[in-house]
Amino acid sequence: MHVYWTSLRCAPWRVIELYRDHGTSEQFHSEIKTDLDLERLPAGKFATNNLVLHAGLFAYNLLRIMGQESLREDDAPTRGNVKRRRIRTIIQHIIYMAARYVRHARGIALNFGSNSPLFLTAHRIYRAFA
Repeated sequence: MHVYWTSLRCAPWRVIELYRDHGTSEQFHSEIKTDLDLERLPAGKFATNNLVLHAGLFAYNLLRIMGQESLREDDAPTRGNVKRRRIRTIIQHIIYMAARYVRHARGIALNFGSNSPLFLTAHRIYRAFA
């Protein structure tokens, strides 16, 4: 038997559901702080910190969308049944993907490794947003 004391005026099942969602909220908060390195804001000025935080949240949301898009198909290597990817994983595997900048025949191109396991996933994410 569980006893909860709360000042919320909703149904008991809703209180339990909100409590379970609190852990998910803490995970997202942790990702913003550690993975995007926004634990300490850089300036003593409120306006500057506000701008940095908004830019960080914009980047966070883009990375989350990229992570969800990467899970739409089975072309990315995963460990087990994955429902979402951490921001750190997206940064390490997709954003930091090695490429060579090539100028040839008046054109510019990026050449990726021929055996990169996440190239197809990165290409699919690019096509989804281009």
